[in-house]
Amino acid sequence: MFAWMVWTLPTALVFAGLAVLLVGMAVWGRVSPPVARRGFLRIETDRGDRLYIGLIGAAVVLAGWLALTDLSMWLALGLAAALMAVIGLWG
Repeated sequence: MFAWMVWTLPTALVFAGLAVLLVGMAVWGRVSPPVARRGFLRIETDRGDRLYIGLIGAAVVLAGWLALTDLSMWLALGLAAALMAVIGLWG
């Protein structure tokens, strides 16, 4: 059924991680409804919005890293995680 897709372990882990993240956010939203607030992004966002913006930002950082440097991807992953944390906490 999925023979046309190249499912490597890292690819499967990324998609599994995203699924766990989305399910966790849905459960957290049911337990404690999100509240919109303004942060340094200058728009009203709730935690789901900040998660989405953080994921897009992390993807841009990782893609840019691949395009512009030959340095270790672990550094890019750390930078992307830091970006997501900053947006999630103060965005």
